[in-house]
Amino acid sequence: MFPALETELKQETFPDPYEAFMYHHLQYYGYFKAQRDSLPNPATHQHVWKNNPRFVLSGSFGERDDLIPDPLQKEKLLWPACVSSAVHRPTEAVSRDSFMLSSLLLKSRQLLHDEFGKVNPRLREPRDLFAFCSGSGLLQAPRWPIECEVIKENIHHIEGVPPQPEYFYQPTGFEKVPEIVGEEKGTVVYQLDSVPTKGSYFTSSRVGGKRGIIKELAVTLQGPEDNTLLFESRFESGNLQKAVRVDTYEYELTLRTDLYTNKHTQWFYFRVQNTRKDATYRFTIVNLLKPKSLYTIGMKPLMYSQLDANAHNIGWRREGNEIKYYKNNTDDGQKPFYCLTWTIQFPHDQDTCFFAHFYPYTYTDLQYYLLLVANNPVQSQFCKLRTLCRSLAGNTVYLLTITNPSRTPQEAAAKKAVVLSARVHPGESNGSWIMKGFLDFILSNSPDAELLRDIFVFKVVPMLNPDGVIVGNYRCSLAGRDLNRHYRTILKESFPCIWYTRNMIKRLLEEREVLLYCDFHGHSRKNNIFLYGCNSNDRKYWLHERVFPFMLSKNAPDKFSFHSCNFKVQKCKEGTGRVVMWRMGILNSYTMESTFGGSTLGNKRDTHFTTEDLKSLGYHVCDTLLDFCDPDRTKFMQCLEELKELLQQEIAKKVNEFGQDTDFEGSWNDISLSDIESSTSGSDSSLSDGLPVHLLNIADELNHKKKMYKKKKKKPLQTRKQRNEQYQKSNLMRALKSTEDALKREGFASMLQKQPTCFKNSEDTSSSMVKNERPRMNELNGRDKGISLDPSKTTTLILTKDKERMQREKPGFAVPCSAKRSTNAPQKPAPDAKPDWPRNRFLATKRGRTTMTLYPSLHVYTYP
Repeated sequence: MFPALETELKQETFPDPYEAFMYHHLQYYGYFKAQRDSLPNPATHQHVWKNNPRFVLSGSFGERDDLIPDPLQKEKLLWPACVSSAVHRPTEAVSRDSFMLSSLLLKSRQLLHDEFGKVNPRLREPRDLFAFCSGSGLLQAPRWPIECEVIKENIHHIEGVPPQPEYFYQPTGFEKVPEIVGEEKGTVVYQLDSVPTKGSYFTSSRVGGKRGIIKELAVTLQGPEDNTLLFESRFESGNLQKAVRVDTYEYELTLRTDLYTNKHTQWFYFRVQNTRKDATYRFTIVNLLKPKSLYTIGMKPLMYSQLDANAHNIGWRREGNEIKYYKNNTDDGQKPFYCLTWTIQFPHDQDTCFFAHFYPYTYTDLQYYLLLVANNPVQSQFCKLRTLCRSLAGNTVYLLTITNPSRTPQEAAAKKAVVLSARVHPGESNGSWIMKGFLDFILSNSPDAELLRDIFVFKVVPMLNPDGVIVGNYRCSLAGRDLNRHYRTILKESFPCIWYTRNMIKRLLEEREVLLYCDFHGHSRKNNIFLYGCNSNDRKYWLHERVFPFMLSKNAPDKFSFHSCNFKVQKCKEGTGRVVMWRMGILNSYTMESTFGGSTLGNKRDTHFTTEDLKSLGYHVCDTLLDFCDPDRTKFMQCLEELKELLQQEIAKKVNEFGQDTDFEGSWNDISLSDIESSTSGSDSSLSDGLPVHLLNIADELNHKKKMYKKKKKKPLQTRKQRNEQYQKSNLMRALKSTEDALKREGFASMLQKQPTCFKNSEDTSSSMVKNERPRMNELNGRDKGISLDPSKTTTLILTKDKERMQREKPGFAVPCSAKRSTNAPQKPAPDAKPDWPRNRFLATKRGRTTMTLYPSLHVYTYP
């Protein structure tokens, strides 16, 4: 037992008014049925909670485990690394009679107790309004879509630096191009069963992903001599859909597309086991989508050996031979695929190895890093960690505010802001390594870091798309869309990470000037590191947006390439972060692109980048920021002059290509900078633009309804000739209409009052009238078929023929045409007179004959 604990419990306690109130309140609602003297003293149980492993969460916090201030509290949680070892020591079972725990006082989830031993209880703080770890020392485990199976193993890698530079692979021209066999002739040794693709959409998530027993997807080994590799990718950031064994040591690999899409196969990260040391293995990825890749110019895949990491502290390293990137010749009528093949020799037998497109940096890696910052007593004074929002799956999007405390309100208001973000594209992990280098420096005790914290307020979003990072996507979120094309979105529920980030920056602009915005990305087709910016339209700040990248190229000449920078604002990039922030008023708005490969500059020429290289660039961003804001404007003006000279040379080069003279004489700076720059080589925004996938079905239904109730639009006229013909047709129709109205008023009204008469004509005359009318109808019929006619001539022709027809009628043959029956006998026409009416006018009144087509411009009068 615990004698000391029992002694404390027997000590006399004074009644607490708040305690008495809660006692009656809980008893009234049936949550508390014990005797009054059994109600635990809060101060006593504060001591119990701090020393009982059932209730201690970390070495620095004393909350109970059933009072987690999180709506997802029933889910599995990550225990922080700072949990003291004493917590994990086994303790004896304490009898329930010795102290009344749990179900008595713990039934209320609104009551908390201070970690400083205060007796009076307090209410829980509102969620997401206070600093990270302010009330609990725990981290939430990653939440997965419910369709995803997740293994229970924790994957962790050390950060090792290669002892020697890792040079690019030099193609020989004799690399083998393996023929794609497929599972028809091979053996499937690994395949994910349920993977949401295009047509489905995200519905819900949970910690651990899919419920139920995790299946063993790898094949079962038949014995120690079985050398089949065992594949696995169902861990955080992993990506491998299928593995087919086509030969003893040869495998074809299929990557999984981004969830809820059928696109974006670039990022791969998987594990193999049961390796053999002396064998040469070949891996071929068969469904890549980009026609160009850094693998064509020497980039190697990354490999990690678990045995080497444990024994020799060796981390990720570039490996591979016979590397070839080529087009898949399989023609299935769909978009073409590209293949990546390489050979490898594993360093050990029975090793566990990993392969990746680039150095992985997971959501859990970020959480552990932030936990160390939050638990650091020095760093936590000037780095405040908040929850910006929750992602679609419920994962936390973190926001860091880094600045030294100001001595006066005026000093605090005078500080300018810098906004940095990373991992909007989850497969571009190089952005996280640059961000880590930046945070390492800005949170250090370096004099330069302290100076930056004194003059700036840093707003940092280290991982904008945690859902995509967790599931192993390359470009999209769980909405099935590229978030870096939706910074103008109004769909807060579909794109919460982007919406809240933009809203945070908008509020920040109302408070203070934002000097710089930079979003960290990765690039798969170009080497080195470079920036995309936005040309300034204000001549007062002409070329100013190029000064910061130019300074950065001087501070990191072996990594950063100013020649690769581009400042053209394309229409297809209007939804990106840099363009939206630039239009909001941030002059220096950039996208930093860091290669998956390496450098072609200076001392690091033809070598791959390591994590240390990328982290060093985070330091260079801070160093360049100091140069950029130096009160002594000498550096700034010098860079501006050099930029003008470079621009003059670039303009002269462009003009010489067209064979023109290059005499600018003061007007050269009036040339549009966008005219001399090519488009950026980024990804096509149309691939993942549009509504989130869960709204596509609703949008299709609405569009279908609109088409049903919408009037059919006329076909637009494309040429001037068609427009002229249509104009002539309209004038002709108006002339004919006016003529018909006149005839109707003058002739038809009089014909209704008296019987029409006709001359006595022979059958030849009657037939000649029919022949004369047919050409006129043919002319009008030809007009409807698009034949251009002169309106004046056509109108004259019709008036002439109608006048002749009226003159041929004789008044001696009047026939009553009134609707009322007359009592007088009608006067009969002379027996030798025969009405000369065209027969075709009575075809409609005779049975058994085809009705004549009536044209709107011809009134054919028939009488009863």
